[in-house]
Amino acid sequence: MDRAFRRAMLKNSIEVRAGLARLLDPPMDLTRIEAPDFDLAMTLNSGQVFHWEKIGDGFCGMIGDRAVYVEQRGDILKVRFGETPKPAGETRALPKVVARYFALDHPLEEICASFPRDPVMDAARDFCRGLRIIRQPQWECLATFICSSMKQVAHIRQISQALRQRFGERKQICGREVFSFPSPSALARTTERELRKCGLGYRAKNLLATAKRVASGEADLDSWRALPERQLREKLCELPGVGTKVGNCVMLFAYERIAAFPIDVWIERVLRERYFVRERKITTKAMAEFVANYFGAHGGYAQQYLFHHARMTGKRKSRSHSVD
Repeated sequence: MDRAFRRAMLKNSIEVRAGLARLLDPPMDLTRIEAPDFDLAMTLNSGQVFHWEKIGDGFCGMIGDRAVYVEQRGDILKVRFGETPKPAGETRALPKVVARYFALDHPLEEICASFPRDPVMDAARDFCRGLRIIRQPQWECLATFICSSMKQVAHIRQISQALRQRFGERKQICGREVFSFPSPSALARTTERELRKCGLGYRAKNLLATAKRVASGEADLDSWRALPERQLREKLCELPGVGTKVGNCVMLFAYERIAAFPIDVWIERVLRERYFVRERKITTKAMAEFVANYFGAHGGYAQQYLFHHARMTGKRKSRSHSVD
């Protein structure tokens, strides 16, 4: 078979497959959602969540157990859902699920106006316009940040994907497979050895132990929503694999405690280099007291803006650092 014939056959095969794909995956019927003062790509890539994948003009991922495709056109989100609930009422509520997930109801202008005025915070605020704090499912957020300890962002993404593929439920959206985050009971039934196959290392033991507590009801994550901030942090930090930093991340991203201010290596570097320039020795306790008083009621938003700005504009590339 000569080369010209092979090329013709290959071209014909590609065209046939492309035509079949168009038949099987017709143009998407997208739901429109108003999203003023919002930057979808920045929000998804700001180190809050680790499973969304770029596809074409948008992103594919999961919101709870729902497969979602979302793209942004100016102040409009265009959304497509995977398998939708049969009851019409639940189907109509899906846009509200997306709007709630991306916290489109947060008064972002008011929040940003509350930040302290200093050169560091001003630069972060200007850089991160439109970044919102995602409302994450409690268990998914808790488990993911247990896995994040001393890991680079790329590694956390790999772990999240491995856990989803091995223990989660397969869904379809836009011709792609996506996977839900495994439930506490699904992980509680497995073994530390199996979890280690997902790249968790020593974190596997902590994730398994916490999954068993949550699955048994000993740790009732949903009921903790009503707890005062201090008690909530104490409850979270009693769980295996949860220290102050992870606890504050879960409070901020899963419990909407917007004052929570996680201090990781990026934030500690910013604080030491820009806010404690003349103080060589500053304790963790003193640093925590400072951020609570200085950044105030919307400290979690300030932290996320400082964190993302530092990672994106720092001299060292983000992939060379862990998020812890």
